[in-house]
Amino acid sequence: MGSKRRGNTFTRFLEDIVDDTKDFVDDLIDRAKDVEEDAREAVVDLVDDDDDNDDDRDAGEAAALRKQLDELRAKIDQLTAMQKSAPESTP
Repeated sequence: MGSKRRGNTFTRFLEDIVDDTKDFVDDLIDRAKDVEEDAREAVVDLVDDDDDNDDDRDAGEAAALRKQLDELRAKIDQLTAMQKSAPESTP
């Protein structure tokens, strides 16, 4: 018994081209989905990193403001003490 051989006809040729094109387009769409998903994850990661940096920067600014406020309070206390210890002058 002989093996069945597929005939080389013009319609089979067109059928092969259409099937190969369909497979190619399916692969392109799958890769585009992968790229889109990877890009979305990268943007989310970037935004999350920016939020963390903002929180760190805000905490640093708050600490610097607290330090300046403490220094200002110390100067006010010092001036108040100097004012109380200074002899009162009569006009």
